[in-house]
Amino acid sequence: MSALDVENRFRAGVLGNWRHLCVDMQKMFAEDTPWHVAWMEKVSPEVVEVASRHPQQTIFTRFIPPRTAAGMPGAWAAYYTKWWMMTGEHLPPDMIELIEPLAALVPPAEIHDKRTYSPWFDGTLHAKLQRDRVSTLAISGGETDVCVLAATLGAIDLGYRVILLTDAVCSSADDSHDASLELLGERFSAQLQLVMTETFLEEATA
Repeated sequence: MSALDVENRFRAGVLGNWRHLCVDMQKMFAEDTPWHVAWMEKVSPEVVEVASRHPQQTIFTRFIPPRTAAGMPGAWAAYYTKWWMMTGEHLPPDMIELIEPLAALVPPAEIHDKRTYSPWFDGTLHAKLQRDRVSTLAISGGETDVCVLAATLGAIDLGYRVILLTDAVCSSADDSHDASLELLGERFSAQLQLVMTETFLEEATA
């Protein structure tokens, strides 16, 4: 399917009751840390555009590392043993915060904290969205091949219509970013649409 076909199919659809799920746009990924995502700065204007136009429909997720690796379940203990410098014991507390100007949008935008790649693990986000009768999620943020991928696949499993904003997601690895978008666009095309931010905003404000 060509890009034009995707755009036309999107325009023909109905957004319904939607939310903007913005994944992990935090200082610890934007600033000089071992988890720095260089492309975050480039996609930030698109993320800010969506969130600032629609703060009441925006939910920001934050990835929250544990204080120490001790007590983390299974392979997470080994993960945080490797990344000990990113645990709460060593990471400056403000590094978990949202980047500016996104932080200034809360409230009315909301924050959902998570300990795993997926925001769906404990069920609270899904329960809230179901109470609000949300049917469509527009997803932005980082990283495309980790937390964005987990959020997207989980949303598909839960039955949401997913709109992935292709110019508002980023990764620290170009090859897997591209591969993730290709995978999602090709294998999940019945449940997901890859859309540019401008096109989405035109529909969201129509």
